[in-house]
Amino acid sequence: MSSRIPLAYNPKVLELFRNPKNLGKMENPDAEAVAGSLACGDMIAVYLRIDGKTQTITGAMFESYGCAANIAASSIMTVMAKDKTLKEAWKISWKNISDELGTLPTIKAHCGILAVGALRRAIRNYFKDRERPAWIPEGPTADERHAVEEERLLEVLSKRAKRIEGELAKEEEEEKTG
Repeated sequence: MSSRIPLAYNPKVLELFRNPKNLGKMENPDAEAVAGSLACGDMIAVYLRIDGKTQTITGAMFESYGCAANIAASSIMTVMAKDKTLKEAWKISWKNISDELGTLPTIKAHCGILAVGALRRAIRNYFKDRERPAWIPEGPTADERHAVEEERLLEVLSKRAKRIEGELAKEEEEEKTG
């Protein structure tokens, strides 16, 4: 038997969870990327429509597989990125997302990190076949490395949780038949 303590989400997070902005898959995006892992439960796919002349994000959409915080962070990230140049959108941080949401529970901070990771990956992907501007570092930024670390941590925790669930189920079965 497991007990779950409900997280105290603020009203803005709950509103964006119930009524997310820009939810869905974009047809023929100019850039897209994924962060997180479906195996772990938290995953974000980001789709961007970009004006090639101005390098402005004219449309941003997302698909999210995860909790309320994951959906809210993805939603607010698309709102924050829309109508910004790629350079301006690149500067959005997980802290900006958390602040815009009115903070996230500490255990859910990774949702903002994954949203930023997906956004930056999409921007990098946009420049995959184009000249990379000087404002995009050649290697991953601290926020990008943080997103990768979160993905790895989520995978490890997911594997451990599955192992523990299996052990508990085995113990329960042994008690019943014991």
